[in-house]
Amino acid sequence: MMFQTRCAGCDAPGVAVCTTCRFALLGPRPRTGGHGVKAAVPFTGRARDVVLGLKYRNRRQVARHLAGLVVNRIVAEGDHLEIDAITWAPTSAARRRARGFDQGELIAGYVARQLGVPCRHLLERSGDDHTQTGRSRRQRLEGVTFRARPGLDGRRVLVIDDVVTTGATLRSARLALARSGAVVVGLYAVASTPSGVASIVRPTERRLRPVTHDVAA
Repeated sequence: MMFQTRCAGCDAPGVAVCTTCRFALLGPRPRTGGHGVKAAVPFTGRARDVVLGLKYRNRRQVARHLAGLVVNRIVAEGDHLEIDAITWAPTSAARRRARGFDQGELIAGYVARQLGVPCRHLLERSGDDHTQTGRSRRQRLEGVTFRARPGLDGRRVLVIDDVVTTGATLRSARLALARSGAVVVGLYAVASTPSGVASIVRPTERRLRPVTHDVAA
């Protein structure tokens, strides 16, 4: 059986993100919320479809393009000038096993390559190991803690995640890094949910073609 690459945004055959969807991802950047996390795109419309394609349909090829959008925001904010390392907020062990990869790690790796800085595994998830998807705002704010690798005194670190909702995950990551002596230069996500939306729902609106051919680029 031959498998055909399809766009993660509109499912059109051809490439991982088609030209039309690439243009759709170039709208105004979301404002930075009270959580302090800066995002590249809003988690709505075509951007939402592409991100969910990565998270739930194994469309790993889109990670490079999403990373490029994050890099554009980082450079626009000037946070690329003094970074010693890029790291990410790890997903739950259960989710990583189910997907076979950590989408945050994948995106962070591409961001680091595009900025020319190392990507380092500096955080371990501790305490609650459940996924954040579908959880209430209160559960999100209380559920995730991290441990940072010791001996990070003075290291300037930028932290990456895929989607920000309440900001609790990245704030917890920042706290863990600070306790190990790191200087957190910035917190960044690919997408931010609209104000007042407290959960990320898996795609169920339409029947999607099964995709099993995409591999890490």
